[in-house]
Amino acid sequence: MITVHHLNHSRSQRVLWLLEELEIPYEIVKYERDPKTMLAPPSLQKIHPLGKSPVITDGSATIAESGNILEYLVDTYGQGRLLPPRGTAEYRNYRYFMHYAEGSLMPYLLLKLIFDKIRTAPVPFFVKPLVKKISGKVTGDFVLPNLTRHLKFLADHLATNKWFAGAELSAADIQMSYAIEAIVARGKDLEVSPRIFDLAKRMSERPAYKRALERGGPQSFDL
Repeated sequence: MITVHHLNHSRSQRVLWLLEELEIPYEIVKYERDPKTMLAPPSLQKIHPLGKSPVITDGSATIAESGNILEYLVDTYGQGRLLPPRGTAEYRNYRYFMHYAEGSLMPYLLLKLIFDKIRTAPVPFFVKPLVKKISGKVTGDFVLPNLTRHLKFLADHLATNKWFAGAELSAADIQMSYAIEAIVARGKDLEVSPRIFDLAKRMSERPAYKRALERGGPQSFDL
């Protein structure tokens, strides 16, 4: 039996969605973030030394990292589902977006979140102007220009592809879902294409997505 060590408000929600799409039986062990630090509890280190989520156990195997987990589940249990045929353009798109999600896109979304929080954090009044100036400079000169380029790239890709690999849902969409939802949640000061909003809506309307949310609990991207 697969066990998902599920941290609230985390990327492990993607793992639940994939399992629901594949209709694979699984168990959940839930962990709660520290309400002050929002960090994972130390008990997760008993499952994996880094104490991060997502992580799954499958028999004697312990598998961590979202992309690695999704690929393991699709390769081991998918029977060809959610995986384009090898050697096709769709498969190349699939492999690209499986890695692009965390390797290229999420770092800028995380930086935006961090510097937004720094800019509004309570600090002594005499350093507040300096904090706002530095955070604003980094955001304006580095984070936002890069995010804008990524958002255009995504919008252009979705102009000719219903899903990230092509015409059909794949595990790459599930891997990309956390970033897409983060864009929608945090993109009030960004030019987000309607195509991205449409994709987020189509994701959230899938029955397997809804079942995963019921089992995993509500998801917040303001972390």
